[in-house]
Amino acid sequence: MSGFFTVGVWTLLSRVLGFVRDIMILAILGTGPLYEAYVVAFRLPNMFRRFFAEGAFNMAFVPMFAKKLESGDEAHGFAEDAFAGLASVLIVLTLLAQLAMPWLIYGLASGFAGKEQFGLSVEFGRIAFPYILFISLAALLSGVLNATGRFAAAAAAPVLLNVLLVSAMAGASYLGTDVAQALIWAIPVAGVAQMALVWIAASRAGFRLRLKRPRYTPELGKLVRVAVPAALAGGVVQVNLLVGQQVASYFDKAVGWLFAADRLYQLPLGVVGIAIGIVLLPDLSRRLAADDQSGARNALSRAAEVSLALTIPSAVALVVIPVPLVSVLFERGATTADDTAAIAIAVAIYGLGLPSFVLQKILQPLFFARADTKTPFHYALVAMVINLLVAIGLAPVLGWIAPAIATTLAGWVMVFLLMRGVRPLGDVARFDARFNTRIWRICASSVVMGVVVWGASIALDGALHTAGLRYLALAGLVGGGIVTYFATGHLIGAFRLSDFRKSMRRG
Repeated sequence: MSGFFTVGVWTLLSRVLGFVRDIMILAILGTGPLYEAYVVAFRLPNMFRRFFAEGAFNMAFVPMFAKKLESGDEAHGFAEDAFAGLASVLIVLTLLAQLAMPWLIYGLASGFAGKEQFGLSVEFGRIAFPYILFISLAALLSGVLNATGRFAAAAAAPVLLNVLLVSAMAGASYLGTDVAQALIWAIPVAGVAQMALVWIAASRAGFRLRLKRPRYTPELGKLVRVAVPAALAGGVVQVNLLVGQQVASYFDKAVGWLFAADRLYQLPLGVVGIAIGIVLLPDLSRRLAADDQSGARNALSRAAEVSLALTIPSAVALVVIPVPLVSVLFERGATTADDTAAIAIAVAIYGLGLPSFVLQKILQPLFFARADTKTPFHYALVAMVINLLVAIGLAPVLGWIAPAIATTLAGWVMVFLLMRGVRPLGDVARFDARFNTRIWRICASSVVMGVVVWGASIALDGALHTAGLRYLALAGLVGGGIVTYFATGHLIGAFRLSDFRKSMRRG
């Protein structure tokens, strides 16, 4: 589990800096047209990145690359061919996107048509889109590093994005120049910096990948055949986001509210879910390639145990105290109390779905490690249809919050389908007795924590709304919740604190 904590610590730092970034953006831009244009423009390359890099190459490339390392095959040449092929596709995509940007923005947020946000989104989108080229190549290089057991550089790369964006905004504010322009131009610059970092790390690890003329090899053909269903599965997830954003774009400020709420619940999801997914997939692939069934089952169970021990209390906190969290973190400058109230509703709804998003990260590698990307794709299609029907169907009744409800419901449907789908895989896909014993105690400890922080939030309500005290009050509230949870969990046997300490020392 050392890799988990290495990734987790760097991801936590990235998320904390991401909060600083989002706090600054909301304080300076508010939730108006400039902020909504930034949200759509930034989400555009991120959407394609997850479609091409994370959805396809990381889930298809990593198992194949890890097996080549395990068997002693020519892993370097395979990685170099994949690097050249991905770069070629992305260069063409970037050029086409520049020409088609107005139509892309209409496809992402048709509710902006005829409004100030539309022209701003097109302008910002053209500036930000090249980010996909650099960050997708960085994702492939990160996959090389992760498969070789080197997690630090790949996990540290996202920190650069937030450092550069925060620095750009701070510099623009100090110089009195356009903060929005500085923010959007910093995005492609950050992509270059992230790619450079992992390229240097991969070179030092013995994988100096050159950008050469792409060639279609049998191995690359196999990668494409595995990657296409994975890309489609990733595309389904992006369709869900697109549906939510489309619905929200017809309601004033809703795109910004949902994005701000998304940033808050992404903190535990990023630290736990992404860290587990990055570490678990190559580990499972190596163990299954070596026919180590018991080791694979233990890796799966420990990953689920640790991740849910951190995720479930986080979800409870998001549901129980969303207003104090949002108010202290985001309400300042151009962000008002009305914005806080709206964002908090979305945070609570996303909180209900948080464990499902993490469970997906744990269960999907069972399929991907066997190069089976078609089954998760079929399940994702079902979840997409449910998301579409709920988001559009509830919007006339519930308004802008319908996409958040749809996202949470679709997340749990996906988990149900994945859990049913792994049954034929045998014992390797079943959690062990220790997990089954501890999970209920983890839930009980989380409930106790929830009651305590809810009562404490009422007692500290005045301090949470006092300018000089609210940061200290929130720190006390969160700190008290952490102490309550871990003390209760240790007492009733949900986990042993020594297990966390040993894992962190190994990390």
